[in-house]
Amino acid sequence: MDGLPAYDNHFHMRPDGRNVEAVREFAAAGGTGLTLVTLPYAEVPITCGADFSESYGITYRLARMAVEAVGIEVNIAVGPYPVLILPLAERYGLEAAEAMMIEGMEAAAADVAEGRACALGEIGRPHFEVGSDLMEASDRILLRGMELAREHDVPVIIHCESGTVDTNRSLRAIADAAGLDPALVVKHASPPFVTDAETYGVMPSMPASRSNLAEALSKGSSRFLIETDYIDDLGKPSAVMAPTTVPRKVRQMTSSGLADAEAVHRICRDLPDMLYKR
Repeated sequence: MDGLPAYDNHFHMRPDGRNVEAVREFAAAGGTGLTLVTLPYAEVPITCGADFSESYGITYRLARMAVEAVGIEVNIAVGPYPVLILPLAERYGLEAAEAMMIEGMEAAAADVAEGRACALGEIGRPHFEVGSDLMEASDRILLRGMELAREHDVPVIIHCESGTVDTNRSLRAIADAAGLDPALVVKHASPPFVTDAETYGVMPSMPASRSNLAEALSKGSSRFLIETDYIDDLGKPSAVMAPTTVPRKVRQMTSSGLADAEAVHRICRDLPDMLYKR
């Protein structure tokens, strides 16, 4: 792609998925780097806080496999997946579930401190309506994650309800309480919000659809990241988006005149470098 970067900011790999082959396909299409975000893996059921470290180990192994096989840039995010609080609370009670999730958050931060990962994520709260007690516990866990991110000067990748201006206002308030720069709060699956009035300083990471890209760029800003949220599920080979989506969209953006090389470099190199190479 004439030397242009193509960075996918939210990509998953599974031991039982295509894993390295999906990354190989991404690179063959012109992809240059990605953020590998941990998942809850069936291979490591979470029954106590200590299980999170074992689960993160799968992510690190998959990342090594991808780098060794393909040679692209892989930045790693680990953290307790927010929706896990529901089955944990059902099985062990909410207080114990919250303690497990915080232990998982602190294990992720310890890995960041040792250089195994460079972000906490995806963390946050359930993306659907839950009881106020579960939401309050989730926000306490998220606050702890943001505090740890501030201590280690790394970003957090947020999984939560569908993005609205109120969502970003809420995330900014938690970041302020934690003392974390809101530019280090990356809203996964963001709508095409790029203005200060829309983001409250939070960093949008939006699905790489043409409509999202066109709307975001029409506002005169390239302060956003793009992602596929590829989930590496053999039963859904192109979900949420195919691994080739980001390089294809970068090519389309430039060939159609939607974005110039400067904008692409900001979206796909400068912002990832700012976030993950701290």
